[in-house]
Amino acid sequence: MTVQQALTGTAPLPDDIRIASETWLADFEAALSSRDAGRIGALFHDDCHWRDVMAFTWDFSSERGRADVAGGLAAAQETTRAEGLHLPAGRKAPRQVKRVGRDCIEAIFEFKTAIGSGSGIFRLIPEAETGAMKAWHVSTILEELEGHPERIGKNRPTGAAYSRNFGGDNWLEVRQKAVAYADREPTVLVIGAAQAGLSVAARLGAIGVDTLVAERWPRIGDSWRRRYHSLALHNSTHINHLPFMEFPPTYPTYIPKDMLGNWFEMYAEAMEINCWTNSELVSARWDEDSGRWEAVLNRGEDGLRTVRPRHIILANGTSSYPKVPDLPGLSDFEGEVIHAEGFDTGAKWAGKRALIIGTGTSANDIALDLHSFGVNTTMVQRGSTTVVSINPSARLNEAIYNEGPPMADNDLIATSASPALQADAYRLVVKRMLELDHDMIEGLKRIGFKFDIGHDETGHQMKYYRRGGGYNLDAGSSELLIKGEIGLLDYDRIESFSPEGARLKDGSTVPADVIVLATGYLGQSELVRRTMGQAVVDRLGPVWGLGEDGELNNICRRTPQKNLWFIAGGLSHARIRSRYLALQILATELGLLGPLRP
Repeated sequence: MTVQQALTGTAPLPDDIRIASETWLADFEAALSSRDAGRIGALFHDDCHWRDVMAFTWDFSSERGRADVAGGLAAAQETTRAEGLHLPAGRKAPRQVKRVGRDCIEAIFEFKTAIGSGSGIFRLIPEAETGAMKAWHVSTILEELEGHPERIGKNRPTGAAYSRNFGGDNWLEVRQKAVAYADREPTVLVIGAAQAGLSVAARLGAIGVDTLVAERWPRIGDSWRRRYHSLALHNSTHINHLPFMEFPPTYPTYIPKDMLGNWFEMYAEAMEINCWTNSELVSARWDEDSGRWEAVLNRGEDGLRTVRPRHIILANGTSSYPKVPDLPGLSDFEGEVIHAEGFDTGAKWAGKRALIIGTGTSANDIALDLHSFGVNTTMVQRGSTTVVSINPSARLNEAIYNEGPPMADNDLIATSASPALQADAYRLVVKRMLELDHDMIEGLKRIGFKFDIGHDETGHQMKYYRRGGGYNLDAGSSELLIKGEIGLLDYDRIESFSPEGARLKDGSTVPADVIVLATGYLGQSELVRRTMGQAVVDRLGPVWGLGEDGELNNICRRTPQKNLWFIAGGLSHARIRSRYLALQILATELGLLGPLRP
């Protein structure tokens, strides 16, 4: 049986699959070495994809189509000088899989470049006319700079080195001096000590880049502890590990907020992250002459402290400050108005009435919390919302991580998809979600709930990348809405708010004792505006959201403002992308960061 037959049958042929993979990879290396676009292109299908992360282009970039893929690889190889392409031992072996609806051979490979080493994925399917195995997808991803491996495993430091190398100080004394920054400036200042800030600080520390994290709350993890009482993660623990440390196997599938906050605090201590709490960024100014930032931090009782890092990373999440809409008559309301950020628990409103403005995930979680305390709760829907059950539908996006360890291989596979392939994959997942959630969706529509699956049928995940919201990962509120135990009010029916609640266009009033504004947050650009000025905001352009290239704007990649970086996203996103941000900063410090493609 041939490999082509194996791809259309059921019998696995690991030897044939490996031989086909080794053969294609050897041909690919030879073609790359020749820098002959025609020779490279002959190994690809007409409609093929290449996704590069820092290895060939120093950016998150993609090409589609044989001519563009081959031309891009040939041009970049002149400086990249990739060589030593091989199938590595100890990683997932070449195998037959289904990706984006296609049966294919998928293989992980590793390679060297002129300045470091990387890994990638290639996926092969037989050519219809000849049966020859050709690639329809290849990714190339930088993982290490030569001479600067992560200080893990065989590269870990020895504890005995502290007393010899630091003037007789023991570990604790060394750590105390490191955190104080009394006699030096940090190379990198990270603003925010949640998953994004801690992940990139851990990555930078592991490659020897001196990093200080500033957290405005009294304790690391408070940004999660301070959120509403019932909050838990909506995706599974096994995909949410931070770099270098996995959650204990005893942790629940969906981690409660306070448990997560405590873990962040423990993580920072274990990873020796230099962090100042009670420290809020007041202002920052780039000094071109010195090549440093002048950043002023308000350290509370300790007063103002100016630090002069060469890089600033804003890790304050996809959102910064609460967004409070100008709703007619809201200032006349005589009850309490709370933004979701300030909502803790519905206990104080037991037996009373609540209106929640919004139908996203936070709004629904708050509605569940209020309902559990016997609050007469009504949700006010303004725009249409994508609703997805946490289990089973949302877990469909965890499929790669359900294939088993190692985590690094799953992260590589997840990173390999080009924006076009990612969108195609989400469309396939949405089709299955619609089947699994059919009864819930139809029930919501029957009560007048405005439902959508994204303007291009890519569902909630692409909404997150595009706008950071507009969806609900449903934890049970939809059933209560359908049953009428939680009310639903279309915002278009409201004339204005009044002292008693919401006055409707028909003259009636929906009474309320509290109105919760689950109306989202301003983006990271607002923190830039308040601390660096409008000119920097204008120079940067959008932060988050998808650009014309399909990649996230200014996230974990060079920005128009020199040495200003951003990282944001969920836990898995922070774990994965923090590596590439850390590598770019290290490459900048070493003078190795190459130019972006025109």
